[in-house]
Amino acid sequence: MDPEPGEFLSMLTDEEVEALRSAGRPRRWDRGTTIMTEGDTSDWVLLLMEGRVKCSSHTSSGTEVVLAVRGPGALLGELSAIDGSPRSTTVTALEPISGIVVRDFPTFLESHGRVAVLLMQLVSGRLRDADRKRIEYGAFDTTGRVATRLLELAERYGEKTNSGVRVALPLSQDELAGWTGASREAVSKALRTLRDRGLIETGRRRVVIHDIDGLRKRAR
Repeated sequence: MDPEPGEFLSMLTDEEVEALRSAGRPRRWDRGTTIMTEGDTSDWVLLLMEGRVKCSSHTSSGTEVVLAVRGPGALLGELSAIDGSPRSTTVTALEPISGIVVRDFPTFLESHGRVAVLLMQLVSGRLRDADRKRIEYGAFDTTGRVATRLLELAERYGEKTNSGVRVALPLSQDELAGWTGASREAVSKALRTLRDRGLIETGRRRVVIHDIDGLRKRAR
């Protein structure tokens, strides 16, 4: 499967990808499997080759907050592998996944300076994205945040059809709520609002966006 644009693997040359493959070993996980656990200390990274995962954290009250959805080409666990700190998120397979597990990642970076620079750029981009989402939480209502997340999924995973853009949702409604910083009830109401306006159609684990420009306007 081709890497998603902007993910780590898409930034590397064929030779760098092969070197990274040679430094690791392939592994597979079933849907629902916890790949990494928040608070654990481990020294390996995962280069995701197939499938999608969610990166999440839990509040003191036990509420799950979904921080990101990552797809093919993503690098996971790099911060803990570099600085030795505990994992900051839990990574869970949203569907069957496969990837390359690389141990002693810092040594690999020491011998591949260009890759180290690209990693810095990747981390910088993720920090900017996190800042943008924090601004959204303060500036947008729940419907606006749900529309924004649906647009993000459409851009990354959408499939054009005669009726619009179809998105196979990797998230349950509870997980979508955790990704938008809202309650499940608020997300259900937001989806109903978007449906009533004719912007989307929802089904089991899927959304069809009938009016992507209209959805973009509602997101803003």
